[in-house]
Amino acid sequence: MDEIVNKVANSPLITFNLEEYYDQSAVAEFDMKQHLFQGLILREKDFRGFIKSCDWSEYQGKNVALFCSADAIVPTWAYMLVANKLSGIANYVHYGSPQDMQQSIILEKLNQIDVESYRDKMVVIKGCSKFDVPIGAYVAITEKFTPVVKSIMFGEPCSTVPIYKKKRE
Repeated sequence: MDEIVNKVANSPLITFNLEEYYDQSAVAEFDMKQHLFQGLILREKDFRGFIKSCDWSEYQGKNVALFCSADAIVPTWAYMLVANKLSGIANYVHYGSPQDMQQSIILEKLNQIDVESYRDKMVVIKGCSKFDVPIGAYVAITEKFTPVVKSIMFGEPCSTVPIYKKKRE
């Protein structure tokens, strides 16, 4: 009988798993809509009063998505006041939706990767994930790897979609 050989385990493929860069911290939303007078405008005096009286501890150690869900013009300084109060309390503050925030956190982490350790390697960017990894993270890592790797594939080592293959010199 022939021995069964695990070709995937013996291949030179390196699996890159983006879910390792997914931030699992608790997320809190701060919607400026709640602080608009008649749902239209932000009154500075009222808002500053809220800023002083708010119990900011509910944001302790959380990632905070700061946005306005109403179709209103909110002055930039209002977002800055909230960010200032959350500084040192929240884990991370991001202007935008919670989904945008997750992408921003992942991109920040991906920017710290030393791609030289992947030079001339065959990389599989893992496709299946327990988390909803933003597509922007897949785009960013592809852009980061393309100049240095031998090839990029997407999926699982046993079933990949070719994305890039370096031309032979």
